Amino acid sequence: MPEGPSIVILKESLIQFKGKQLIGVSGNSKIDQSRLADKYVLDFKSWGKHLLICFDDFTVKIHLLMFGSYTVNSEKDRAARLALTFSNGYVNFYSCSVTLLEGYVDDLYDFTSDVMNDNWDEVKALEKLKEIPDALVCDALLEQDIFAGVGNIIKNETLFRVRIHPESHVGNIPNTHLQGLITEARNYSFDFLNWRKEFVLKKHYLIYNQKVCKICNSKIVRKNTGVKNRRSFFCENCQTKY
Repeated sequence: MPEGPSIVILKESLIQFKGKQLIGVSGNSKIDQSRLADKYVLDFKSWGKHLLICFDDFTVKIHLLMFGSYTVNSEKDRAARLALTFSNGYVNFYSCSVTLLEGYVDDLYDFTSDVMNDNWDEVKALEKLKEIPDALVCDALLEQDIFAGVGNIIKNETLFRVRIHPESHVGNIPNTHLQGLITEARNYSFDFLNWRKEFVLKKHYLIYNQKVCKICNSKIVRKNTGVKNRRSFFCENCQTKY
């Protein structure tokens, strides 16, 4: 499943169509595609793992799910879920969720919870974490209403950066370490973005999908953790369990 930085890259690839009129809409999605016909795209935005195509009184949400993909000015040899054609090019979305949301996007999403957004609010994130003291931090980092855009790679790498064990209870983590966690979730997301653009993301993994800790050479533990049951990679020696 693409994480927030990958959706930012998708959004940036579509800026060429901002302000352009749709001259063709097709695909096997079940939304009312006639709503899009001849409309002008006001903007493309991202919120966490959602791409948002903004019109005057509604928004189209694209979620790539586990195996979704897209092409810009090219196509695959299978039916698109949604295909949008403009005078200067086209974009196709495949194997994804397409949803039509009524209303303007800024009224539908809280962009202060998106780690990639300029309006990201660390204070709000800390307040929300303090409301779930019994949650494991591995689950908390994946809560999209707190850390929109954070996925399993960012979760694992962030926890390793701040030396926190994924099975730590949020309420037991010292306040300064919680603040550091929040800061690094955003920092790593932007590192992810830059490395992804340079096609070197995997070369920078410190803990995710690794076998040996790059700090102490201990064997890395691989385990499904938390109620979300997602795979965690961690070093028992370097990461403190609170």
